Amino acid sequence: MQRFNIIKSIIVFIVSLLIFTECSKNDDSVVTPTNDTQQINQWIYDMMEDAYYWYDQLPALSTLTLTDSSDDFFEKLVYQRSTIDRFSMVTDDVDELEKEFNGVSKVFGIRYMLGYLDNTQTNVGIVLTQVTAGSPAAVVGLKRGDIIVKINGQNINSSNFSSLMGNETVTFTLGSISNGNIIATTNTVSVTKAEVTENPIAFYSIIQKPSAGKTIGYLVYNQFVPGLDTGDTLKYDNQLRSIFADFKSAGVNELVVDLRFNPGGYISSATTLASLIVSNLSTNKIFFKDQYNTKYQTYFAKQYGSNIFNNYFTSEKNNIGNSLNRVFIFTSNGTASSSELVINGLKPYMQVITIGEHTYGKNLFGTLVADDQKRWKWGIYMMLGITKNANGESEYGNINGIAPTYAVDDNILPLQPLGNDYEPLMTKALAVMGVAVPSTNATRQSPRTILNYTTRENYADNPMRNEKLMIKNYLPKLINK
Repeated sequence: MQRFNIIKSIIVFIVSLLIFTECSKNDDSVVTPTNDTQQINQWIYDMMEDAYYWYDQLPALSTLTLTDSSDDFFEKLVYQRSTIDRFSMVTDDVDELEKEFNGVSKVFGIRYMLGYLDNTQTNVGIVLTQVTAGSPAAVVGLKRGDIIVKINGQNINSSNFSSLMGNETVTFTLGSISNGNIIATTNTVSVTKAEVTENPIAFYSIIQKPSAGKTIGYLVYNQFVPGLDTGDTLKYDNQLRSIFADFKSAGVNELVVDLRFNPGGYISSATTLASLIVSNLSTNKIFFKDQYNTKYQTYFAKQYGSNIFNNYFTSEKNNIGNSLNRVFIFTSNGTASSSELVINGLKPYMQVITIGEHTYGKNLFGTLVADDQKRWKWGIYMMLGITKNANGESEYGNINGIAPTYAVDDNILPLQPLGNDYEPLMTKALAVMGVAVPSTNATRQSPRTILNYTTRENYADNPMRNEKLMIKNYLPKLINK
């Protein structure tokens, strides 16, 4: 008999995170936690065998060693880690992971790209692409475009980078550009990590280009998070709605959504954003379709009908889609998951022009699994299925991701302010819009350096912020069933 335990025992938390549980229990008493590795590993296997998208590819339990460390045991269950399931993870502190999913973490507060400082490709520099408002890094004056060439007086390379950045307090040595080279200066700043609640809406503006008849809405959105994990659980979604109200009031007729720093997050916030953008918004239009593992797909269809897999746009009074012919989306190799869901989900209804690099390539959604008996704090972020758009398209779930409509390098130093005409991705968007950018501007004519990036992905200083998340925090029509 098939169990279907996880989906049938949904617990909806105030933070709007679904945590799938082991089985339905009438006894809600708290059980004393245990560190019994064998029990934990058995629980991990049971959860994966129940709802994991590739449950039928799991190795037989008899071939595994239950006394292995839980991290090692879990890795033996993950389906084709290097190419397919690059995303499922296990944690020994599910509460802390939940906080990080909601944008709360102990950080310096920087996003950056890594580039080689010399032709030997030995020493690495950290180019700050963003600094989180109110973070320790912002307090000491760090800003977009700053270049870090040393940490605690040591040159940075691939072997020492992680350990140096792992310190609670660091001293950064800043670099400058001289004759096309990046050199160390005498400028240093000391920064100590602190818990930061990051607003995913990093920046927005309304850009007027009257000569071309363009009013451009520009939004930098870093993570799909609906709100705070306690208190106002829809704070950020409501801020998005307020921004689009400003766009609507200003008569925005071109929209640029900058997702190059956005690795994903909650599907509910992706639905909010897409519903504010889509042309001819209707709650009868499908935003995306779910596809679960074979036994859940069969079970859901039998119990609720095939419409259960359809997820619709939501009613948004500040939708500006009818004023747009298209939407521009800026991407990088780190644009992933819910960001890609928005791109793919809008394509059946309007022209989506992507500018930058190819995206990461994740069409999988998952959720956080915790033990309902509270015997331990171990948890699993498990891949439950894939998403498809209204046309059934979902071809980007690989390391090549979504190819950009216009490939534009984002490695020209000094970095320009976000939203500036001479920031390379914005320059391209303006050109496509038919907006002329004067080539004689002093900013454009200043000396430029091409940095040889190690990868084309924007990173955050907390590793969890770099995880590619598409969190399914609700199941339409199943709640309270």
